[in-house]
Amino acid sequence: MTSVDMKEESPPPAIAPVDANGGGPIAVSVPRIAYTYSYTYRIAAERIAQVQTRQVELCEKQGPQVCRVLDMRSASSEGDGSGGSMTLAVAAPKARAFGAKLGTIVGNADGEAISSEITGEDLSKQIVDTTARLKARTVLRDRLMEILATRQGKVAELVEAERGVAKVNEEIDQARSWLAEMQGRVDYSEMNLTYVSQGQTTNAFLSPILAALGSLGSILGTVIGALIVLLAVGVPLGLAIWALAWLVRTIRQRNEA
Repeated sequence: MTSVDMKEESPPPAIAPVDANGGGPIAVSVPRIAYTYSYTYRIAAERIAQVQTRQVELCEKQGPQVCRVLDMRSASSEGDGSGGSMTLAVAAPKARAFGAKLGTIVGNADGEAISSEITGEDLSKQIVDTTARLKARTVLRDRLMEILATRQGKVAELVEAERGVAKVNEEIDQARSWLAEMQGRVDYSEMNLTYVSQGQTTNAFLSPILAALGSLGSILGTVIGALIVLLAVGVPLGLAIWALAWLVRTIRQRNEA
C-alpha cells in the first residue's frame, strides 16, 4: 500500500540503536504481523440483511485500496434460525477504526456486539527467508544466463545450464508468489463478521425442549409403523404355527386311539 492515508496513520519510524563499536546504526527489522479481526453481532432477525447492506456500502465507499468484500452470506428462516456472515479485507492501519464504524452501524439498528477477537501471526521470519531465497535464486539465474550468453563450455554443459535456468525461473516465480501473498496478508487484515438473531441467544434454554417436542411426531410414527409391520408378519406366522400344532396334536390322538 502506498496511499497517502495509510502513510499518515502509520507509526513513526523508530530510531535505530547505535553500534557500541562505533560501526554505525544497527539494522532493526520491523515485525510483519498479519492480523485477523473477528466480531459477532446480535441483531433482530428482520434487520440482519439491512445491516449487512449498510456495512457493504461503507466498505465500498472507502475504495478498493482500503476495503474489499471477500464473502457475504445470509440465511433467513421462520423462528430463530436467521443469521449471516461476511468477510472483509481491510487496510491494516485502518482496520481497528473501521471495525468501530461497523459496530456503530449495528448499534444504530438496535443490535450489539457480543464478542470480539483479534489474532496476529508473525510472518517476519517467513518473509525474510523467502526474500533471501529469492535473491539467491536471482543471482544463480544471472550466472547461468551469463554462461549461455558467452557460450563458454561444452554442449552438455550449455544444455544443463538451459535446464537450470528454467528450473530457477520456476522457483523464482514461486518465491515471488509466496512473498506477494504474505505481504498482502500484512497489508490487509482479514475481518470476519458473524450475525446471529436475538432469539438464538434468548431462547437457548427452550430450543432443545421445542426440538424434542417437534420430534415426538416422527417418533410416534416410527413406533406405529413398527407395530403395523409386526402385526402384518406376526398374525400369519402365528396362524401357521397354531395350525401346525393342531395338526400334530390330532395325529398323536389318532395314533393313541
